[in-house]
Amino acid sequence: MGRTLINPNFMISSLFHYDAQNVEHVLIHTERLPRTVIAAVVGASLAMAGAFMQALTRNPLASPSTFGINAGALFFVSIAAVAFSVESMMSLMGFALIGAGLAAVLVYVIGSLGRDGLTPVKIVLSGSAIHALFMSMIQIILVMNETGMQNVLFWMAGSVSGRSLEMLQPLFPFMLVAGISAMFMGRAVNLLVTGEDVAKGLGQNILWVKCAMGLIIVVLAGCSVAIAGAIGFVGLIIPQLARALVGADYRWITPFSAVLGALLLVSADTAARVLISPQEIPIGVITALIGVPFFVYIARKGVAWK
Repeated sequence: MGRTLINPNFMISSLFHYDAQNVEHVLIHTERLPRTVIAAVVGASLAMAGAFMQALTRNPLASPSTFGINAGALFFVSIAAVAFSVESMMSLMGFALIGAGLAAVLVYVIGSLGRDGLTPVKIVLSGSAIHALFMSMIQIILVMNETGMQNVLFWMAGSVSGRSLEMLQPLFPFMLVAGISAMFMGRAVNLLVTGEDVAKGLGQNILWVKCAMGLIIVVLAGCSVAIAGAIGFVGLIIPQLARALVGADYRWITPFSAVLGALLLVSADTAARVLISPQEIPIGVITALIGVPFFVYIARKGVAWK
């Protein structure tokens, strides 16, 4: 579904009997299929990263952006576009991934300072500080130099438009390994959520579990931001919805979050294409329109972590 209606039969035939002379087949292979696959992968990754972030911080309002990943990626994209005049999408992806990883490392290092080590409160505070720092520097860059502003603003809004499967290919193996690892860590995450003292008493290596969760969050969210830009609220909304459907067991929350996240972002991308056709709304705007009321509802309701 999109700005141009295509018979479902053409979609099926294009997959098994591709005809390069058929306009519908070309449209499906060059635009519809790549962005649908990318939206599904990014949605699933952001949702799983959000579920792990909420477990790691024991905060129902946490999301991958709490790690400063979005801000770090956007800052490096700004540097690349303005200082080095980078326009290639693949090159910008590389800068975004480096920025996301650096931001996460800074949050981890700052949050680990002090006698108590890395605690949920320190993660939130250090993540907020890194996010504010990077966003302020982005604003300074854009004010001082308008060159490359369009690329930066496009990345800030988030979109799967213009992305190809070739862009997903180098990152997908890492995202796949991280996603599978997340699903196998359900029992360990359940123990961590019950409390660190209880988890230690049952023989869990708390530091190892936290580091593994942090690495999974960085890989899933960092690769997603590198591909599609800063798409907000998926990592906040979906884990809450999954928890409401299957309870507090992360052996179920993680896979359900992946499925629901993929469905949400594919639906949001479809809406972004058709709402004001022939113009297109950035997919991040659609998720924000859905996520802001949900965020306000959760904040006002005062959902407690269980």
